Amino acid sequence: NEFADEYVGDIIIPKTAKHNDKTYIVRSIGETAFSSCDSLTSVTIPNSVREIGREAFWGCKSLTSITIPKSLKSIGELAFFECSSLTHIIIPNSVKSIKVGAFADCSSLISITIPKKVTNLGDWMFDGCESLTSITIPSGVTNIGYRTFADCTSLTSITIPSSVKSIGDEAFENCTSLTSVTIPNSVTS
Repeated sequence: NEFADEYVGDIIIPKTAKHNDKTYIVRSIGETAFSSCDSLTSVTIPNSVREIGREAFWGCKSLTSITIPKSLKSIGELAFFECSSLTHIIIPNSVKSIKVGAFADCSSLISITIPKKVTNLGDWMFDGCESLTSITIPSGVTNIGYRTFADCTSLTSITIPSSVKSIGDEAFENCTSLTSVTIPNSVTS
Protein backbone atom coordinates (compact mmCIF):
# COMPACT_ATOMS: atom_id res chain seq x y z
CA ASN A 1 0.00 0.00 0.00
CA GLU A 2 1.68 3.22 -1.17
CA PHE A 3 -0.26 5.29 1.41
CA ALA A 4 0.60 3.06 4.40
CA ASP A 5 2.51 5.84 6.19
CA GLU A 6 -0.40 8.29 5.86
CA TYR A 7 -2.88 6.33 7.99
CA VAL A 8 -1.82 6.55 11.63
CA GLY A 9 -3.58 6.49 14.99
CA ASP A 10 -7.38 6.44 15.14
CA ILE A 11 -9.34 6.87 11.93
CA ILE A 12 -13.03 7.27 11.26
CA ILE A 13 -14.11 6.30 7.77
CA PRO A 14 -16.74 8.79 6.56
CA LYS A 15 -20.22 7.80 5.32
CA THR A 16 -19.71 9.83 2.16
CA ALA A 17 -16.81 10.76 -0.09
CA LYS A 18 -16.54 13.54 -2.67
CA HIS A 19 -14.94 13.12 -6.07
CA ASN A 20 -15.17 15.60 -8.97
CA ASP A 21 -17.89 17.58 -7.14
CA LYS A 22 -20.04 14.47 -6.78
CA THR A 23 -20.85 12.89 -3.40
CA TYR A 24 -20.79 9.10 -3.09
CA ILE A 25 -21.96 6.87 -0.24
CA VAL A 26 -19.14 4.68 1.09
CA ARG A 27 -20.37 1.08 0.60
CA SER A 28 -17.14 -0.90 0.91
CA ILE A 29 -13.60 -0.87 2.20
CA GLY A 30 -11.63 -1.72 -0.93
CA GLU A 31 -9.04 -4.40 -1.55
CA THR A 32 -5.76 -3.63 0.32
CA ALA A 33 -7.18 -0.23 1.37
CA PHE A 34 -5.24 -0.08 4.66
CA SER A 35 -2.83 -3.01 4.28
CA SER A 36 0.54 -2.57 6.00
CA CYS A 37 -0.58 0.55 7.90
CA ASP A 38 1.68 -0.31 10.84
CA SER A 39 0.75 2.78 12.89
CA LEU A 40 -3.03 2.48 12.54
CA THR A 41 -4.47 1.85 16.03
CA SER A 42 -8.26 1.99 15.64
CA VAL A 43 -10.84 2.11 12.86
CA THR A 44 -14.50 3.09 12.96
CA ILE A 45 -16.46 1.92 9.93
CA PRO A 46 -19.74 3.72 9.12
CA ASN A 47 -23.15 2.03 8.85
CA SER A 48 -23.19 2.55 5.10
CA VAL A 49 -20.45 -0.07 4.53
CA ARG A 50 -21.60 -3.50 3.32
CA GLU A 51 -18.26 -5.16 2.53
CA ILE A 52 -14.70 -5.27 3.80
CA GLY A 53 -12.52 -6.21 0.84
CA ARG A 54 -9.71 -8.69 0.37
CA GLU A 55 -6.60 -7.86 2.47
CA ALA A 56 -8.18 -4.56 3.55
CA PHE A 57 -6.34 -4.45 6.90
CA TRP A 58 -3.59 -7.02 6.22
CA GLY A 59 -0.59 -6.45 8.46
CA CYS A 60 -2.03 -3.59 10.53
CA LYS A 61 0.08 -4.76 13.47
CA SER A 62 -0.87 -1.88 15.83
CA LEU A 63 -4.62 -2.12 15.24
CA THR A 64 -6.21 -2.76 18.64
CA SER A 65 -9.82 -1.74 18.00
CA ILE A 66 -12.23 -1.93 15.10
CA THR A 67 -15.91 -0.97 15.10
CA ILE A 68 -17.76 -3.03 12.52
CA PRO A 69 -21.20 -1.72 11.52
CA LYS A 70 -24.45 -3.70 11.71
CA SER A 71 -24.88 -3.16 7.96
CA LEU A 72 -21.86 -5.30 7.00
CA LYS A 73 -22.59 -8.38 4.83
CA SER A 74 -19.15 -9.84 4.01
CA ILE A 75 -15.52 -9.91 5.09
CA GLY A 76 -12.99 -10.61 2.34
CA GLU A 77 -10.07 -13.01 2.10
CA LEU A 78 -7.23 -12.25 4.51
CA ALA A 79 -9.01 -9.03 5.54
CA PHE A 80 -7.42 -8.93 9.01
CA PHE A 81 -4.46 -11.23 8.38
CA GLU A 82 -1.58 -10.51 10.80
CA CYS A 83 -3.49 -7.89 12.81
CA SER A 84 -1.46 -9.09 15.77
CA SER A 85 -2.70 -6.51 18.32
CA LEU A 86 -6.45 -7.13 17.90
CA THR A 87 -7.80 -8.84 21.03
CA HIS A 88 -11.61 -8.82 20.62
CA ILE A 89 -13.81 -8.67 17.53
CA ILE A 90 -17.59 -8.51 17.47
CA ILE A 91 -18.93 -9.40 14.05
CA PRO A 92 -22.57 -8.30 13.69
CA ASN A 93 -25.31 -10.78 12.78
CA SER A 94 -25.78 -9.07 9.41
CA VAL A 95 -22.58 -10.76 8.14
CA LYS A 96 -23.30 -13.78 5.94
CA SER A 97 -19.87 -14.47 4.47
CA ILE A 98 -16.36 -14.56 5.94
CA LYS A 99 -13.72 -15.55 3.40
CA VAL A 100 -10.52 -17.60 3.56
CA GLY A 101 -7.97 -16.62 6.21
CA ALA A 102 -9.90 -13.53 7.32
CA PHE A 103 -8.42 -13.59 10.85
CA ALA A 104 -5.33 -15.76 10.36
CA ASP A 105 -2.31 -14.89 12.50
CA CYS A 106 -4.27 -12.51 14.73
CA SER A 107 -1.99 -13.75 17.49
CA SER A 108 -3.50 -11.62 20.30
CA LEU A 109 -7.14 -12.44 19.49
CA ILE A 110 -8.80 -13.70 22.69
CA SER A 111 -12.45 -13.67 21.63
CA ILE A 112 -14.54 -13.36 18.51
CA THR A 113 -18.26 -13.55 17.87
CA ILE A 114 -19.24 -15.49 14.75
CA PRO A 115 -22.61 -14.40 13.32
CA LYS A 116 -25.56 -16.80 13.07
CA LYS A 117 -25.91 -16.40 9.28
CA VAL A 118 -22.40 -17.66 8.51
CA THR A 119 -22.53 -21.21 7.09
CA ASN A 120 -18.88 -21.79 6.23
CA LEU A 121 -15.77 -21.36 8.37
CA GLY A 122 -13.30 -21.11 5.51
CA ASP A 123 -9.78 -22.40 5.16
CA TRP A 124 -7.19 -20.85 7.52
CA MET A 125 -9.86 -18.60 9.07
CA PHE A 126 -8.29 -18.62 12.55
CA ASP A 127 -4.97 -20.32 11.73
CA GLY A 128 -2.30 -19.01 14.11
CA CYS A 129 -4.69 -17.29 16.54
CA GLU A 130 -2.55 -18.50 19.42
CA SER A 131 -4.37 -16.49 22.15
CA LEU A 132 -7.88 -17.72 21.28
CA THR A 133 -9.05 -19.81 24.25
CA SER A 134 -12.59 -20.79 23.27
CA ILE A 135 -15.01 -20.34 20.43
CA THR A 136 -18.67 -21.05 19.86
CA ILE A 137 -19.61 -22.08 16.35
CA PRO A 138 -23.17 -21.00 15.49
CA SER A 139 -25.75 -23.65 14.60
CA GLY A 140 -25.96 -22.60 10.92
CA VAL A 141 -22.36 -23.59 10.12
CA THR A 142 -22.18 -26.64 7.83
CA ASN A 143 -18.47 -26.65 6.98
CA ILE A 144 -15.23 -26.18 8.92
CA GLY A 145 -12.45 -25.75 6.36
CA TYR A 146 -8.83 -26.76 5.94
CA ARG A 147 -6.65 -25.59 8.88
CA THR A 148 -9.48 -23.40 10.20
CA PHE A 149 -8.19 -23.57 13.80
CA ALA A 150 -4.64 -24.83 13.19
CA ASP A 151 -1.99 -23.50 15.59
CA CYS A 152 -4.61 -22.12 18.00
CA THR A 153 -2.35 -23.29 20.82
CA SER A 154 -4.45 -21.76 23.65
CA LEU A 155 -7.78 -23.17 22.46
CA THR A 156 -9.16 -25.26 25.33
CA SER A 157 -12.77 -25.77 24.26
CA ILE A 158 -14.85 -25.74 21.13
CA THR A 159 -18.49 -26.60 20.54
CA ILE A 160 -19.27 -28.11 17.15
CA PRO A 161 -23.00 -27.89 16.39
CA SER A 162 -24.99 -30.71 14.78
CA SER A 163 -25.38 -28.61 11.61
CA VAL A 164 -21.72 -29.29 10.67
CA LYS A 165 -21.40 -31.83 7.86
CA SER A 166 -17.69 -31.63 7.04
CA ILE A 167 -14.43 -30.82 8.83
CA GLY A 168 -11.38 -30.13 6.67
CA ASP A 169 -7.89 -31.59 6.89
CA GLU A 170 -5.69 -30.25 9.70
CA ALA A 171 -8.63 -28.24 11.08
CA PHE A 172 -7.26 -28.55 14.64
CA GLU A 173 -3.59 -29.23 13.92
CA ASN A 174 -1.27 -28.19 16.75
CA CYS A 175 -4.13 -27.17 19.07
CA THR A 176 -1.98 -28.35 21.97
CA SER A 177 -4.34 -27.12 24.74
CA LEU A 178 -7.44 -28.80 23.27
CA THR A 179 -7.95 -31.96 25.28
CA SER A 180 -11.15 -33.21 23.64
CA VAL A 181 -13.49 -32.49 20.77
CA THR A 182 -16.97 -33.92 20.36
CA ILE A 183 -17.79 -34.51 16.72
CA PRO A 184 -21.54 -34.70 16.13
CA ASN A 185 -23.16 -37.51 14.09
CA SER A 186 -24.01 -34.98 11.37
CA VAL A 187 -20.36 -34.93 10.23
CA THR A 188 -19.91 -37.16 7.18
CA SER A 189 -16.40 -36.17 6.12
